Amino acid sequence: MGNLNHVYQSELPSRAVLVYLYLYDRANEKNECWPSIATISKDLKMSQSTVRRALNDLRKERMLETEQRYRTNGATSSLLFRLL
Repeated sequence: MGNLNHVYQSELPSRAVLVYLYLYDRANEKNECWPSIATISKDLKMSQSTVRRALNDLRKERMLETEQRYRTNGATSSLLFRLL
């Protein structure tokens, strides 16, 4: 992805910037990663509700797409995060 100036210069709340940087650090070459909200919460020392609000902020600014993943038995798995 390269330059992060667009994140630093955005009007995003600090929670969203921190979550974006966390996801950026864990993204693969396709700009995708799939940590659970619980893992993000624990690693960033934020509540899960704050992480969810940050993810919503990023989606609204079109900096992030999420996709629900499913197990072979149809049960939900973690979200796929795609940085835009």
